[in-house]
Amino acid sequence: MVKVKTPKIWLPWEESLAQKGFSAIAGIDEAGCGPLAGPVVAAAVILPPAYQLAGLEDSKKLTAAKREALFAQLTAEVSYSVGQATAAEIDRLNIRQADYLAMQRAVETLQPKPDFLLIDAWVLAFWNENQMGIIAGDAYVRSIAAASIIAKVTRDRIMLELDQKYPQYGFAQHKGYPTAAHYSALEQYGYSPVHRLSFLKKTHYQTTAE
Repeated sequence: MVKVKTPKIWLPWEESLAQKGFSAIAGIDEAGCGPLAGPVVAAAVILPPAYQLAGLEDSKKLTAAKREALFAQLTAEVSYSVGQATAAEIDRLNIRQADYLAMQRAVETLQPKPDFLLIDAWVLAFWNENQMGIIAGDAYVRSIAAASIIAKVTRDRIMLELDQKYPQYGFAQHKGYPTAAHYSALEQYGYSPVHRLSFLKKTHYQTTAE
């Protein structure tokens, strides 16, 4: 028996909004809410009309190699911007507010200026114009899925850079997420300047030098 892969079904939000006269519809998503270290990164993406990209999918459902390939194509073909909030900002604001800040920075640097936002799950208080939060939007809306890929690859690359600066933590492998190896490194070396202290429940970790 030959198995036929079911085609991906996208919700037609971009097409429907374009028919209503909106011309710069941006999908928004983030990466990095859960790690113990590093920034949270958001991306804002405007797809060209009737844009199609084979293999486009929620970044969480893709391999690292596939994300990199789609990232290269997306960043060559679409309008996009990224924003981030640092570990220090996460500690100062809390992760949700820092997430919103990263999204705000991405939206405010996007060209052309969007006239409608489609956001994965959230509604953004800083945006006083048209927007819609869509639960699991990265699985159902093209522009949000594209934003999820750009945000994820951008953040992974940042963590690879931080791995060069702080190689003892293994950021290249776990990207700052809470793994056994990461906790073991914290026990041995203490926390670094890029760790989120508000995420570290064990208070005996000590700081390390820059």
